[in-house]
Amino acid sequence: MKTQNSWSAAFSIYFQPRVLGMIFLGFSAGLPFLLVFSTLSAWLRDEGTARTVIGFFSWVGLTYSIKVFWAPIIDRLPLPLLTKWLGRRRSWMLIAQLGIAAGLIGMAYCDPNSQLQQIAFFAIMVAFSSATQDIVIDAYRIEAVIPEYQGAMAATYVFGYRVALLVAGAGALYIAEFMNWQIAYLAMAATMSIGIIATLSIKEPESVTNNKAESIEAQLEQNLGIENNDSPLSRLTVWFADAVVCPFVEFFTRNGKLGLSILALIAVYKMSDITMGVMANPFYLDLGFSKKEIADVSKIFGFFMTILGASLGGILVVRYGLMRPLLLGAILVALTNLLFALLAVSEPNLKLLAVVISADNLSGGIATSVFIAYLSSLTNSAYTATQYALFSSLMTLPAKLLGGFSGIIVDGYGYQYFFIYASILGLPAILLVTFLMYHQNSLINDE
Repeated sequence: MKTQNSWSAAFSIYFQPRVLGMIFLGFSAGLPFLLVFSTLSAWLRDEGTARTVIGFFSWVGLTYSIKVFWAPIIDRLPLPLLTKWLGRRRSWMLIAQLGIAAGLIGMAYCDPNSQLQQIAFFAIMVAFSSATQDIVIDAYRIEAVIPEYQGAMAATYVFGYRVALLVAGAGALYIAEFMNWQIAYLAMAATMSIGIIATLSIKEPESVTNNKAESIEAQLEQNLGIENNDSPLSRLTVWFADAVVCPFVEFFTRNGKLGLSILALIAVYKMSDITMGVMANPFYLDLGFSKKEIADVSKIFGFFMTILGASLGGILVVRYGLMRPLLLGAILVALTNLLFALLAVSEPNLKLLAVVISADNLSGGIATSVFIAYLSSLTNSAYTATQYALFSSLMTLPAKLLGGFSGIIVDGYGYQYFFIYASILGLPAILLVTFLMYHQNSLINDE
């Protein structure tokens, strides 16, 4: 009876208003991502843009990887008028969502054959606004509910995010297939209204004083000799120390020498997966599949396999802890890239495509859910927004840099060797997880 009550109480968390609200915020966060990544790649390739140029366009995604640089500003700086009306979190959220919608509209009215620079500008605008929204939503998620609800908040956020990927992937491809790319991107801009309505409907989280954070900041100010100086330069120095330096100091104080190995793992864990994703849609198109077929298999069917993988990842974490499932995810992602190499040398076959994409999405779902749990275990509640921005930036930066050269590799060596290369990029993650498995047990779940 006790077990039944525990499961019943856990499930009832998903009926909390703020937990349900994360579905819509997750949707708003997920919608822009593919529109400046693989969906944009499909649009450009469909218009005849060279694969090398498409590879360079993937660098737009670097914006997500450097958001840590402005995360402290968004975390602490109020916006005139809007903050008084909506509060600090919701005001930044609304500005970011309006920026995303405006950027998508700008992209829609550009011609890829003659206005690639303009498309790049608006794509950067979308990516910057989207990265800003990610920072704010992460902060809201942490501050809105008690720690016991954070797992449920993350789960509903991931669900909304995945639905948005389906809309921005399959939905945009369907619209482009039966109408055109301009209407597809205008429709995606209109869909951002879901996030805007959610932002206006949710309640601003209450600000809570963190005595531990204040103690860390006071100690750092004292060490720098700036605690009693009221000059403008000193106040700026105090702000920089508290908002930017303290999260890093706390992280390395808690993790010691292993901190560098942990950051290295974060930097390479998604490298294989993200690098492969840059050329996924161009690969399907070059094999001869239609946009509808790609949407049917890779987006809709793949969506359910991703959700299944994410669910399995959560179960594995409960059963075996973090590190062993983390290693399993890294191995599976590297191995499934080899299946794409097999697909590259095979005759076009929808069934084979479905099998390969199923394996890829299943392994990706496992790796993603476990990795999110791992990143959450590394974050201190006093500096969650800034530290999480650091982790998520590191998670994508090296992969985005390498992904920009993916078109060159495909043009020079073909898809088969590109996917073998992408698989090899997964080896550093496997080695680092193995190393940390034997050195990090005492650090897991600290703070």
